Order: sequence, then C-alpha cells, then structure tokens
Amino acid sequence: MRGFTLIELVIAIALTAVVASFAAMFVAGPVRMYDSQSRRAHLTESADQALRSLGRDIRRALPNSLRVSSSGSVIALEMIASLGAARYRISGALGSPATELDLSRPDDEFATLGKFADVTRPFASVEHHLVIYNVGMPGADAYELSNVITGPGTSIAIDDGAPGEDRVSLNPPQRFVFGSPARRVFLVSGPVTFLCDPVAGTLRRYQGYPIAPAQTTHDSHAELLADGATAALLAENVVSCAMTYAPGTAERSGLVSIDLTVETQGERVRLLHQVHVENAA
Repeated sequence: MRGFTLIELVIAIALTAVVASFAAMFVAGPVRMYDSQSRRAHLTESADQALRSLGRDIRRALPNSLRVSSSGSVIALEMIASLGAARYRISGALGSPATELDLSRPDDEFATLGKFADVTRPFASVEHHLVIYNVGMPGADAYELSNVITGPGTSIAIDDGAPGEDRVSLNPPQRFVFGSPARRVFLVSGPVTFLCDPVAGTLRRYQGYPIAPAQTTHDSHAELLADGATAALLAENVVSCAMTYAPGTAERSGLVSIDLTVETQGERVRLLHQVHVENAA
C-alpha cells in the first residue's frame, strides 16, 4: 500500500524528462553565449598583446628605417631596432677638441653630450652599430651599411667620460658622411621583422639576422631562418592582415597602420592599431 506502480514510475520519468528539457533550453543559450564571449575575449587579448608588442618596437625603431613588403598574402614590416641615442660633441667636451666628432675624416673616438640610456658600462660589441643621420635615401640609408652607419665587425666601446658624458671608441675608425641637424647618434642592435602569414595563420617576430639592403631577402619565414634569425610567435589563428607605412612630412609624423583579423571556432575579431613614428634623425 505504501509503494508505487509501474505506471506511476513511467509518468514520473516522463514529467522529469519534460522539466529537464525545458531547463536545458534555458541553460544552453547562456552557456553557449559564455563560451562565445570567452573565445572572443581570448582572441581579442592575444591579438591586442601582439599589436602592443609591435607598437613598442616601432616607437623604438631607428628613424627612417621602417619598410614594408608583401608577397601574396604575406606581409613583412621591417625596422632597425634602436637601443638609445645621445648627442655627439662637435665643439669639444669640456674644452677638449680631441673629443669632438670629426665628420671630415675617419674618427676613432668622440664624446657625447648626455649618456646613452639602457646601456651597461663598460659596453663593448662588434655586433651593434652606430648611426648618424639615417634618412632612408640612397647614400644615406643605414640598410646600405655605409656613410651613415658603422660597418660590419666594427668594435664599439662605450664608457663613462666626463660627468654627464659617454666616451665612444671605434675600431677601425669610421667616417660619418653627414652630420645630424640635432647632433644625434643612435646605438642600434640590428634589424627586426614582423611577418604576418594568413596562410600559416601566424604573426611572428624575427631578430638576430644581418642587415641587408633589400627587404625581399627577409620577407618569408624560410628566408629569415636561413639567415640566422630567431622567431617568436606573437599571434595564432590569423586569417587576414594589412600593414601600411606613411612616411612623415614636415607637417606630421609618420604613421604605421596595422589591421589584424583573427578567428577560431566561428568567432572572428578584427583590430586596428596605429602608431605614430617620430623620424627626427
């Protein structure tokens, strides 16, 4: 008398199934929305971090060293990375003409007015370069490795000079053909390339390869690796990208525009990032 019949059990199961179906209808929508929002947030975060990393490098690039090339859907943005700049002496340091930078002949030592930032002294390198007045034109282009930049294998030493100054030594001596209107000398580490490949679905950063006059030798993953570059993956799931560079004029700074679209599991995010470039050499 205290039990239940098979019919009652079947009815209870049927009612439970109906209630569960209605509950699933109300729960499934929010769950799907949460998954979609999570995927979009992850896509947006990864793409935004990649673009911010690119922007930081662009702002520290050697003036007038940005260049863009494309091969099909693959786009390469290249620059020469700058570690810092100082102003070179042309009227003698503390009354010592010997520490002026002589632009009329190869010079092996000069002093700077102010110090290079982010340089641990004593600094010595044969892999870095000094650049004065790179304007990105034939005869005054750092990518040519002449006239405005120290040659390959040049030994560069930076040490503390007089208070507030650095003493720079070069071996062999170098002649800089053009003087900078602002008296700036830049210390650069070498080229950096950002390669966006929608076919592979990646945005990568490359460094550690030599400077070359033509960017076409550094506009593919295989060519960069063959030249000794190391690659760092910045973003995956890239379906399209565009990179453009508008050089500056007397009235405005240069402008780099990066349009990046990433997609996964039907979720697509498109971000546009623009970076102003100060090209005062």
